[in-house]
Amino acid sequence: MRRNHRENVVMTDTDTDLVEVDTAAGRVRGRWRPTAGGRGNPRSAAFLGIPFAEAPIGPLRFQAPVPKRPWDGVLDALEFAATAQRGDPGVTLIPEPSVEGESTLNVNVFTPALRQAQGPSGAAQGPRGAEGAGLPVLVWIHGGGYFAGSPASPWYDGRNFNRDGVVTVSISYRLGFDGFGWIEDAPSNRGVRDWLLALEWVQQNIAAFGGDPARVTIAGQSAGGGAVLTLLGMEQAQHLFHNVYAISGALADVTPARAEAFGRGLAATAGVEPTVAGFSSVGEERLLELQKQATKLGPASIGSVVAEGLPLGPTIDDDLLLRSTRASLAAGVGADKPLVLGATDDEFTMAFSGAEKSLRWVPRGPLLKKLGLPKSARREYLAANADIAALSTARIAGRLLTDLMFRSAMLRVVADRGDAPTWVYRFSWPSGRFGFAEHCLDVPFFFDCLDGPAMEPLAGPNPPQELADEVHGAAVAFISTGDPGWPRHHGDAGIVRVYDTPTRDVADAYASVRPLLVSQ
Repeated sequence: MRRNHRENVVMTDTDTDLVEVDTAAGRVRGRWRPTAGGRGNPRSAAFLGIPFAEAPIGPLRFQAPVPKRPWDGVLDALEFAATAQRGDPGVTLIPEPSVEGESTLNVNVFTPALRQAQGPSGAAQGPRGAEGAGLPVLVWIHGGGYFAGSPASPWYDGRNFNRDGVVTVSISYRLGFDGFGWIEDAPSNRGVRDWLLALEWVQQNIAAFGGDPARVTIAGQSAGGGAVLTLLGMEQAQHLFHNVYAISGALADVTPARAEAFGRGLAATAGVEPTVAGFSSVGEERLLELQKQATKLGPASIGSVVAEGLPLGPTIDDDLLLRSTRASLAAGVGADKPLVLGATDDEFTMAFSGAEKSLRWVPRGPLLKKLGLPKSARREYLAANADIAALSTARIAGRLLTDLMFRSAMLRVVADRGDAPTWVYRFSWPSGRFGFAEHCLDVPFFFDCLDGPAMEPLAGPNPPQELADEVHGAAVAFISTGDPGWPRHHGDAGIVRVYDTPTRDVADAYASVRPLLVSQ
């Protein structure tokens, strides 16, 4: 291995795939790998588990993240670092492994072209970026209901975004009560503060990895989609990104009263004071078990979750989140940022997929009312979804749950944005495994990783590569140019990109959801 002293990259010999880059805190060592598809950039460098903050343990456990202190020598970034997720919570169809360890606040960087050598004038030469400034950047925030999920998923590998000229970063953040729980004398929204510090790291360091800090798109799915919408509505975050791509976004916007009640209740169950000292006396495993008990979902609690939302997640705290995300967007926060958002057709229909036979005998009206369908909207909603209602009670119950938790909320965000640049899609292709477009199904199409592990349990055999080309290609276009390639959404009956075989652009493609918008 030989070092070129005129640049920040260690030049690799032909017999090694290791490469080193200088960050603000120290030097890191990554590895080159091939991309896929036989086009674009043939290789991609992965730098895994770069710490952006000190380990959130001991006195730092319930505090705002502290930037990582500089280190000496070279830090190996060859394997995923520790994750905030412990064990397998069994709540996602995405392979999201847990990694043991204490230093859980990390970024993973995937790049096709590191920063070039300095030119005669001393200015950095960017790799095929706009006017030499570097490549566009995608920052991915994983989902998992704000209590689960992992950035170490093989599906989140950025190699095929790299192939198409996009530097990709996945970030970690504290989950559950450690990340979002109310504590009397602790900073609020610690997980949100983790997002902000990770994005600050990107601004400081991504140029060294070939990226352009002035062209950063934040994206995520489920809770990650809610995260990027939360950031879009946050005044303090506006300088950290330029575009937003929200996949099945699940906003939390926990009210201060609910957050405090949950924190006090958890402290009482643990037998401690609701303070940093009190919760610090409760071991991690014990606190996680108490959290699971307090947030356990079941048939009896679905209605309350639909009505009240999740108990742990970004909280309106009069500090970072001054008001609800929708109120912020309606007030014009983030109106200059292009936004793509959408959902699958049947996000949560899987919740009823094992109950087809038993639900056949359950009266439909009371069931739908229990799930949150107002009686005043029942007739119109069932008429607008007659095709789904004709299939089974389980299918219409799943569609209603999807519409209440995802699709109606998404359309309200679109309306709140007014004339701000917004594009809307539907992912309608039915999984070969489930027969409908379930939660998480669109993620491997977004990353163009249909050849990845654990694909058949989600998508069935031979999912269509041509559809992945369309979904992924539109994402690359949006990250690169701020336009995904179909008409912007205007008015109630705006154009929507419907991803299916074939994909098409349809006016008023969410008409079946409208009865819920009128009734609520």
